[in-house]
Amino acid sequence: MADDAGVVVDANAAATALLGAAVPGAPLAQAVPGWLSRAHGEAVDRVRAASGDGRDAGPLPPVPGTIGEREVDAHPVPGPDGVVAWWLTDATGRRTAEEELAAERKRTRFLAESSNVLLASLNTDKCVAATVQLAADHLADAAVVVRPPSRGKLPVAHAVTGQEVARTQVTAVPDQLPGLSEALEGFPPVPSRWIDPALLPEWILPPGFPGPVGSVVITPLPGHGEPAGALILLRGTGRGQFSEREEVFARLFAARAGAALSAARLYSEQSAITRTLMRDLLPPRLHRLNGVEFAGGYRPAKASEWVGGDFYDVHPGATEADASLVILGDVCGKGLEAAVLTGKIRNTLQALTPMAHDHGQMLRLLNTSLLTSHHTRFATLVIASVQRAGDQVRLRLTAAGHPAPLVVRRDGTVEEVPTHGTLIGALRTIEANSVDTVLRPGETCLLYTDGFTEARGGPLGDELFGEERLKQALADCDGMPAEAVVERVQMLVSQWLRDGLHDDMAAVAISAPTAPSGAVNGRIQGRRTA
Repeated sequence: MADDAGVVVDANAAATALLGAAVPGAPLAQAVPGWLSRAHGEAVDRVRAASGDGRDAGPLPPVPGTIGEREVDAHPVPGPDGVVAWWLTDATGRRTAEEELAAERKRTRFLAESSNVLLASLNTDKCVAATVQLAADHLADAAVVVRPPSRGKLPVAHAVTGQEVARTQVTAVPDQLPGLSEALEGFPPVPSRWIDPALLPEWILPPGFPGPVGSVVITPLPGHGEPAGALILLRGTGRGQFSEREEVFARLFAARAGAALSAARLYSEQSAITRTLMRDLLPPRLHRLNGVEFAGGYRPAKASEWVGGDFYDVHPGATEADASLVILGDVCGKGLEAAVLTGKIRNTLQALTPMAHDHGQMLRLLNTSLLTSHHTRFATLVIASVQRAGDQVRLRLTAAGHPAPLVVRRDGTVEEVPTHGTLIGALRTIEANSVDTVLRPGETCLLYTDGFTEARGGPLGDELFGEERLKQALADCDGMPAEAVVERVQMLVSQWLRDGLHDDMAAVAISAPTAPSGAVNGRIQGRRTA
């Protein structure tokens, strides 16, 4: 207790034990720390001001401070004659707990935010860059990510706090740094106190790292089934050793980073496999072949899907004098399951190209193949044998459950080729008739799937495009090259749809060029028979 003149009036035994000079009669400024002496003066001034106004000063707020190594809260209580009693409570444990709680909340927030950053991209390089940058900015002075060896080299990414990420590949042995080879194999980390910073190889140190290394943490980046790499944290000599709690926190961050890196790696591998498998399922690019113009167009039902149930192929003849074989089909359904059966049909038909002169036999063998498979889907097909004969192009067309081909003559009339047949893969026996026709220079035959005619759109969005509109669109295509015919049909149907839902759509145009037969002999980037 002290009066308004700043003199100690009384002190209990606990106060005297804590503050040896706090005895009655001693000046408060000499008996207590400066923060408490100043707080007493402010409390006295407040009590005087309230008394001068004829009111009670009310409760005074506690004042935090330190006495030695203790955290103290000083609670002032005004008394009579300007005396203020100070009750001192030890707040060391409470403040330590509050600081630990705040630090834990900060770490939890960092882990949550870092997880969002790490999972924002399935690109492996971006994920590595995010990992090493986050670690350098929040966990250490610099960070290094070492990924498992690839082709005899170690992929390494460096980052210094506040600087850009640097990537390189080094020819080095992980055993050069104790704990690194174990981390790359997924073993528990070696404590940082066991690692001598002087043993760090030069390739570990990031370019621009300030000063010598004082402490090193090496922890694995665990993945799904196999480690995704190792995280190395570097701290300069001015910041001291990593604490055990900091090492534990580094492992928590590494677990999240490793999971993100592993997910990115798996996605990259699966994407590569998908691209490889899809390569043979994608429709080929068509060009002029043996004096005949070919053009193809394909639009899957969903923009996110590369392939679906519609397909086409052009198989050149063994020689320029032999007929080329054009196949266009539509498998029941859409999406990946339909694409798998599409691949089987295309491969089967490619194997049957030696008997391209007999469309019926090809269809019967294909039908048998589908009936004996585990698939329950069926398909429709149209086959065209195409052969140049002087300035004309001879066609033999066979449809099996498929829309009849359409021929655009030079005068703008559109003819429907009267070929028809049964579905493929639905019945044990099939029937199909073949029809021969001739294309004169400037005339085109269009093979198409029902995705065009069944495209639902129009002014109200519920009307089919239909065969008549398709024929009207083709009537304006007389004399056009094959590619222009396909582009026009696709454009008109797209405008009709107005971004509405639709089925897969595929079309192949076969045109007799107006140029002499010997003028151009192009090629096709498609499937070729042996």
